[in-house]
Amino acid sequence: MTPSDLERVYGALAEHIDAVGPAKSELFLSKLALLTAREIGDARRVLTLLDEARLNIDAAD
Repeated sequence: MTPSDLERVYGALAEHIDAVGPAKSELFLSKLALLTAREIGDARRVLTLLDEARLNIDAAD
């Protein structure tokens, strides 16, 4: 995935989160994570990505 592709994905993700609203954003992200995990098809890789996503999450505040 190119940096441009990643920017497009980020933009679409932000738009979808805004569209579902704050009350349903967690449900949306959970559904997206599970759909992505199924698409990847490798539980070990998905679990590693979950760990990576959690790193430095407090720094984003």
